[in-house]
Amino acid sequence: MSVSRPPAGVGIEQVAAEAGVSTASVSRALSGRGNVSERMRQRVLAAADKLGYVVSSTASSLASGRTRSIGVLTPPLGRWYFSQLVGAVTDELARAGYDTTLYSVTDDAAERRALFGTVVRRRRVDALLSIAMTLEAEELESLRRLGLPLLTVGGRMEDLPALAADEVGMARLATEHLLGLGHRRIAFLGGTEEFDVDFHVPTQRRSGWEEALRGAGVEPEPALFVDADFTVLGGRDACRALLGSGEVPTAIFAASDEMAIGAWLAAQELGFSVPRDLSIVGIDGHPLGEVYGLTTVTQFVPELGAEAARAVVGHLEDGAALDSVAPARHALVVRTSTARPARP
Repeated sequence: MSVSRPPAGVGIEQVAAEAGVSTASVSRALSGRGNVSERMRQRVLAAADKLGYVVSSTASSLASGRTRSIGVLTPPLGRWYFSQLVGAVTDELARAGYDTTLYSVTDDAAERRALFGTVVRRRRVDALLSIAMTLEAEELESLRRLGLPLLTVGGRMEDLPALAADEVGMARLATEHLLGLGHRRIAFLGGTEEFDVDFHVPTQRRSGWEEALRGAGVEPEPALFVDADFTVLGGRDACRALLGSGEVPTAIFAASDEMAIGAWLAAQELGFSVPRDLSIVGIDGHPLGEVYGLTTVTQFVPELGAEAARAVVGHLEDGAALDSVAPARHALVVRTSTARPARP
């Protein structure tokens, strides 16, 4: 394996001489490939460190055909879910000795054409992770032509390997928690049409709400479904409209923790006590949920990102099948925002 030469001009021969081993042993020890004892590897690393050597990724990739970089296709990172997920991916890849190349995928059609038509096709990565978004058919075809391993995270696309959340199951679990406490008039704060693009999350979460209610013999009331935009302010406005309509439920299931927090703020503004007058449950596992005491169904977002990174590295290094990745984990976390109803 080639190594970069610092200004002093020290060569690999000097590293070998310092460590008292052959240049071939130095190459194996620094690359992590080939048989070399742990004792020898440590001796070589100590010598390289003393002489100021680091591995040259450019020269290494030329020799091996590998870049040791993973491409991550992600929406803009303004929302906590995306930033936590990508942060966990990059941290885990770094621990495995891989760099991360981020490709921000916006809604701008021209930018997306340039990204998938030129930038991604330069093949400067060994594999791709697509984070929490649906790609167009032509975009997927462009990626398929690269012949690179591709794992989608947060949802499923066609027949691609995926590490996906059970959106319906998570929503059903949240609603069943409220039903188990005795609630029957359970409202749903869901997403507007613009949020139903990537993996149809709002639709799936509404389906889980409806399935849970019907499973308990309760027919969902259209008046208890209110659109919101997956933000705190959107949840607040939706809850204000709901509670001001006269159709007052005993509980609210919000399709995101941010909307649930907004609903809580609106309820308090209007004189409702949570959970005495109104129970509220969210979904996702937002960090602020613990601060507010919000009952939620958490997705363990950092764990999801780390597992996605490990899956890709395992595929590249050990040949592990990407389509055998276990489903994403979720769990109900009960806090102080839910209780038995004080009224029928």
